[in-house]
Parts: sequence; structure tokens; C-alpha cells
Amino acid sequence: MTRSRGTAVAIALLLAALAAAGCGLGPGGAVGGVELTVTREFGSAPVLARSLEANESDTVMRVLEGSADISTRYGGGYVQSIDGIEGAQRGGRPFDWFFFVDGVESPIGAADSALQGNERIWWDYRDWSTTNHVPAVVGSWPAPFADGYEGKWHPVVVECEGGGGACALARNALEDAGVTIASGSPAGAIRVLVGPWARLRSDPAAGLIEAGPQESGVYVDFERRGGGYGLVGLDSDGAPSHDFGSAAGLVAATRRYDAPPTWVVTGATPAAVQAAAGLLTAAKLRDHYAVASEDGEETPLPVQVPLK
Repeated sequence: MTRSRGTAVAIALLLAALAAAGCGLGPGGAVGGVELTVTREFGSAPVLARSLEANESDTVMRVLEGSADISTRYGGGYVQSIDGIEGAQRGGRPFDWFFFVDGVESPIGAADSALQGNERIWWDYRDWSTTNHVPAVVGSWPAPFADGYEGKWHPVVVECEGGGGACALARNALEDAGVTIASGSPAGAIRVLVGPWARLRSDPAAGLIEAGPQESGVYVDFERRGGGYGLVGLDSDGAPSHDFGSAAGLVAATRRYDAPPTWVVTGATPAAVQAAAGLLTAAKLRDHYAVASEDGEETPLPVQVPLK
């Protein structure tokens, strides 16, 4: 009898401790606000946007379930549909739901991606016939700079590679967004490269852009023209769709292996780099995979071609 009573007391104490810690018994304590965005067609068509409070037990999947009507596959680990928009073949092309947390493609499933507060979650339904791997995007600005990604804070550095006044513009944009810029080359830094493409293309991460969207997730090409480059926008097929020319700037993000994301603020000429730096605002980057500057206006990438 004494042993049973002691066991019961021990179990009660354990359950109380687990409940206090929020370890799977109920929602647990609040960890902070998160932003949930759902779009279609590379961010061009909004579906829903929510600002909500996350709890200790919340995951990317749980937040989505609480905000939209969804269906899943593979034991609940894979989102099949959101608000009736279902992964399927459309015109012989594969469309599915993909998600980013703080502007970075998640290496784990939504059901396993825990939240710690202040995340920006973005689900997008898109054609993945060209690539199913987009390692980083610019559309969650000021993430990942403001609070890091994958639950870890990272220092932020601006590397000026002949960017001139554009470097100061990039620094100011980050600081205005509340980001502290580190000096030197700290380990694990998120890098912002600012300069003409002729200078940036030799960087191992930035250079992935020349290998096409299959490698970088960025739907552009820098085409050699005489002694310089012209910026060409690609469509979702990875095919040339719009010639921006040499005066256009580009803001894009990519990632090499498991290293932190690398952002590029670039163009063929110093004026183009300056134009790119002018795109570093939430209004111009929001829900875009990458952005080109043309005649003072932003153009989302990939270039959108109406579906037939």
C-alpha cells in the first residue's frame, strides 16, 4: 500500500513538472508572436496572412492547422492542400506546397519544425518542374537578419565588393530594420554581398546563380555582353523571359550546403547595384523569391507568365 501511494505521488509530481514545462501536456506557455503567410505562384497570389501568438508546443504544422483548412499525407507530415488548393499535376506540370521559416527553406518537415517565437512562416504553392529546392528567399525581410533562423541567432556582415554608395544604403536598410551589423568575418555569419556582378560571381555562394535555379533557387541569368553583363529574368521553367538589361539591379538569396544564407545586392554596373540597394525594404521584398529593379520599380522573380 505504501509503495503504491509512493508511486502515485511520484507520478503526480512528474506530471506536474511536465505540465509546468509545457512538455506535451497542453499548449504550454506563450513564446511570442509569429507571422504566417500563405501564397500561390511564387508569392504572386495571396491566400492568407495572420499574425498570431505561438506556444511552446507549437510547430509550423500546428500553426497552419489552426489558421487554415488543410489536408495531409504520409502520416500527417506532408501538406497536401491548404484551403482546397491541392498538390497536383496541372497541364502536365507538378504543383505542391513548400514552406520557408525566416526566409530559409526548412531542412525538416513542418510537423517537426518547432517554434520559438518571432518566426516568419511562408507557405507557397508553386510549379516545381524546374527545381524543388529553393534554399533561401528575400520575401521575409528583415528575416533572417533580425532574429536568425532554425532557432539560432547569427551575426550579420555586409561585404562591400566595389559597391560604393550602395554599401552604405544596404547597411542603413539593415540598421533601420533593427539589425546589428558585425565587423570582421565572424563564424556563422549571414553575409550580404554588395557590388557589381563581375566582382561577386567568384564567390562560391553567389556564383551558384550562374548555375541556374536548379542550383541556386534564383530565377535569373547574368548574360555576358561585350565587356559586361546583362540581367535576364527567367520564368518558372527556367527559360529566359525578360531582358532587364545592364541597368537593372538584383536582390536575391541563396545558400551553399549547410552554410548560412548569402544575400546578393548586385547588378552589371555601379548604378545597377545602387538601384538594387534601394530595394531593401519590406514593401519591395515582401513575398518575393528574388527581385529585380527596372526603371525604379521592383519586378518579382521568377518572371510570371500566365498559365495556359
